[in-house]
This record gives sequence, C-alpha cells and structure tokens, in this order.
Amino acid sequence: MSLPRIGVVIVTMGTRPRELEALLASVEKQDVPAARVVLVGNATPLTDVTADVTKIPMEENLGCPGGRNVALELLRDSGEVDVVVELDDDGLLVDDDVFRKVQQLFVEDPKLGIIGFRVADEHGHTERRWVPRLRADDPMRRGLVTAFLGGGHAFSMPMLRQTGLWAGEFFFGHEESDLAWRALDAGWKILYEPDLVLQHPKTSPARHAVYYRFTARNRVWLARRRLPVPLIPVYLGVWILLTMARTRSLAGLTAWWGGFFEGVRTPCGPRKPMRWRTVWRMTRLGRPPIL
Repeated sequence: MSLPRIGVVIVTMGTRPRELEALLASVEKQDVPAARVVLVGNATPLTDVTADVTKIPMEENLGCPGGRNVALELLRDSGEVDVVVELDDDGLLVDDDVFRKVQQLFVEDPKLGIIGFRVADEHGHTERRWVPRLRADDPMRRGLVTAFLGGGHAFSMPMLRQTGLWAGEFFFGHEESDLAWRALDAGWKILYEPDLVLQHPKTSPARHAVYYRFTARNRVWLARRRLPVPLIPVYLGVWILLTMARTRSLAGLTAWWGGFFEGVRTPCGPRKPMRWRTVWRMTRLGRPPIL
C-alpha cells in the first residue's frame, strides 16, 4: 500500500514572524517531505516570508477556520495530498519524524479521520486543558477520543470530502468541536497520539479580546447545529453553570452573556444533528456531548 501524501496548512496574521520562520524550518526538516505547504495570510501580504511555500495573502481576516478553509479547498481540489497537517503559526515540530508517524497511523487504520497531537510548552509540560479528554491527568495516555486541539492535528482528506471543512462562520472558538462531532457522526475515528508533539507557548485563550463573546456564541451555535433537541438545553445549562463558577471577571461575564444571546438570536448555519448512536459512542469514549 502506498503511503499517503502529506500537505501542510498554516494560517498567520503576520504578528509572529520569528515563530513562523522557526515553524517553517521545522516543517522543512521532516524526514518525509510534505507534498505541498500552504501558508495563508489573514489580512497580511506575506511579503516577508522567504520560505518556498504556496503563499495565499488575504485582504481580510477570515479567522482561523476561514483561513484554513482557503488552503484546504486548494489542496482538496488539487488532488495532491491524502492527509493534511494543520499547525498554529507559533507552534514548533520538535521531532523530525512527525510526518512519517502520521503516514503510518493513517495507513494502519482506514477509518482514522483525525489525529490530535500532544501540545507541550518549551519545557515539555502539557497543561490539562490541552488533553482532549475529561480525565486529563495523564497527557501520555494514547487512545480514541471525541475531540482534538486545533493547534496541531492531521486530517484524512477522504474524511474532509465527506464531512465538509471547518465552520468558517465560527471565526474563533469551538470550530474543532463542530468538525469533530461531524467526523464521529460519519463513522470516523479521532486518535490522540502523545508521541506526536507540537511545542507551543503557554498562553491563555482569554488573551484574545473576543474570547468570551465568541466562546459563548459559538457554543450556542454548536448545540443548535449538532445536538438532538433534548440535549440542547442540557448542554447549554451545564456550560452556563460551569462558566458562572469559573469566570471571575465581570467584563468577561458581560461579554459572555452578550455572546450567548447573540448565539440564540442569529443564524447558526445548517442544522444536522448527530444520531443517537453517535451520542452513545461518545459516551462510551468517555465524553458525552453535554460536557
């Protein structure tokens, strides 16, 4: 069986030139070369990037999922790749055999749709919130999961052709859950593989000014798009309680509630709820779609 061809997608706003240069160098040093590397500039011309990659400068900021979709559409329509690796522009591949391991994993299991990398800081530490399961005490525990981190992962191109691409309208936040739930509902597997490491600085998602608003809005959209009707109030009720318990910032809570009601009022995109057998499958994997 031939090994899958690897494509790489990176989206940048041009604000981390040194980190981006280091990331592109770590992609270049992989012992299995990528068939194509696509760099999308969200509202940035990419004129300072000298690496030999396909550059797509965009006049407007499409958000991370929207920018990635531009590259994914190019790779999908070109027919050049079978697997796509997507990386944050401030990440780094510390090992040079990442693409080879990705190839092997997809060859071993034709129903594997998504591989989630382990994210670790410069000291090798993986925060609990970076482990895509509820029992996050052991970041080295490999296995099938119901979610993945957007910073470093690999997609099967056949899966993307079946499920569709990112929910670009989300712009920032919960687009990973939307895609993961679609993949699971279509029968694909999601594997968390801690041997695949993306080094990433320890940062808080709340550093983004729009974090609270988009987090709340997109969580409502996610529920409206993907959950069976009886689970929508359960899911949203659980997250209201968790948010009220965890958020200490009055400004953050105000923005969160504004986003929540925006999610209720505004169009969320096409609704295609998951099947009840997918709900049961996610429950057996350790994370029912109410958490």
